[in-house]
Amino acid sequence: MQNRIEAPRWYALSAKPRHEKVVAHNLESQKLESFLPLCVTRRTWSDRKKEVESPLFSGYVFCRFGYRERLSVLNTPGVVSIVGFGRQDIPVDECEIEVVRRIVASGRPVGPWPYLRTGDRVLIKAGALAGIEGTLVREKTLTRVVVNVELLQRSISVEMDRDVLTPVSIPKAVPAAVMPFV
Repeated sequence: MQNRIEAPRWYALSAKPRHEKVVAHNLESQKLESFLPLCVTRRTWSDRKKEVESPLFSGYVFCRFGYRERLSVLNTPGVVSIVGFGRQDIPVDECEIEVVRRIVASGRPVGPWPYLRTGDRVLIKAGALAGIEGTLVREKTLTRVVVNVELLQRSISVEMDRDVLTPVSIPKAVPAAVMPFV
């Protein structure tokens, strides 16, 4: 049985600016599992417009590795650091990685979104993204569900039809004066 510290976990890696694709390629060439979620954005230059794939989380690449691969990951060209607090690397929740994978694979328009802490929580009840919870946001005529990646304090949004969303009931806090003593 492996030590808990040896089990591979997902981590967010901070990459040099505009080096996310190179970092993902370098990690894959080392036989490490990496995940670089991409989105299609429209870029405008003085002479043309073009759709390009750009990272969903600018400046970050996800990588699954164990403690033994840590030094190899840090020495990968383009990697600046492993995201954490203080000197402690903090893994990304496996469920958050899976949600981002499902959203990117859904084929729906997806893009970065400002990190949100407040708003209505919703559950997607039908379609390829059924079971995913997020925050409901309205932008002009569009309805979007925003999903957070807590460690990075970043979010992504996906356009959704309002009829496949249902509110998530959050238990209301009981005031301290009303709570019985145990």
